[in-house]
Amino acid sequence: MNRFQEMTVFLAVAEAQSFAAAARRLQMSAPSVTRSVAALERRLGVLLLLRTTRSLRLTEAGQRYADDCRRILEEVEQADDAAAGAMAAPRGALSLTAPALFGELHVMPVVMDYLRAHPQVSLRTLLVDRVVNLLDEGVDVAVRIGALPDSTLTAVPVGQVRRVVCASPAFLERHGVPKDPDALARYCTITAAMEGRGPQWRFLQDGQTRRVDVDSQLTVTSFQAAVLAARQDWGLTQVMSYQVAPHLASGALRVVLRDYELPPVPVHVVHSEGRRGSAKVRSFVDFCVQALRRDLALLPA
Repeated sequence: MNRFQEMTVFLAVAEAQSFAAAARRLQMSAPSVTRSVAALERRLGVLLLLRTTRSLRLTEAGQRYADDCRRILEEVEQADDAAAGAMAAPRGALSLTAPALFGELHVMPVVMDYLRAHPQVSLRTLLVDRVVNLLDEGVDVAVRIGALPDSTLTAVPVGQVRRVVCASPAFLERHGVPKDPDALARYCTITAAMEGRGPQWRFLQDGQTRRVDVDSQLTVTSFQAAVLAARQDWGLTQVMSYQVAPHLASGALRVVLRDYELPPVPVHVVHSEGRRGSAKVRSFVDFCVQALRRDLALLPA
């Protein structure tokens, strides 16, 4: 086994944190993967992995070597792509993550349009309401809503969305329009409370972010359910503007408390490869950025 093959096997084990999972990914036998890593450690004269009966983790030297392997193998792939003309014709497998509902409404149409234009690319999408670590989970591109932490990832802004309070016209006609966040205690409310999100609603009042306990009679675990209940005249709900955009456009829902909204939330397309990345990542990022900028610009102001 040559050095590039050794690096490929070791990196698969390091990313999967499992010999068996790496073997499945590489379509090799588990004993072959184990022997390859052991031979690599003997050649280098250093322990790269700490193994127990229940877990496997990288040593400090192993982490540095994994980072170097990832960089070297990516550069080799880029060289192969350039020599084969792949810079003009993207091909291969891509992986993408996005928030669940935003992904369904805005990202999946982009994905399908891209695949129609690039039939040699296959794409795996991970639509989940959590922050996926691109490097740890082997994901190429992420669409993220919210402020981004400082990192080495490349982030391209594509637009922004708002956190809005809305209800049906029939509900507002029967119960009146709340004048400020304190008035919410007198109204029926619907709260979407998922993991990591509490029952409080957030507003901007007197220049400060304020959290309001709404004590909702109805709490659900999906934004779709909250929107459905609001459309059926049940009460007020606070959601992101993209989640109710078609219902605002049709008049099925109306926004209230606009003067107390927090500043708009940014949306970014995030990836780790920079402009020297592979053709498939660069072409998808460019395609996705243009499409999402057009799409988000059409959201209700």
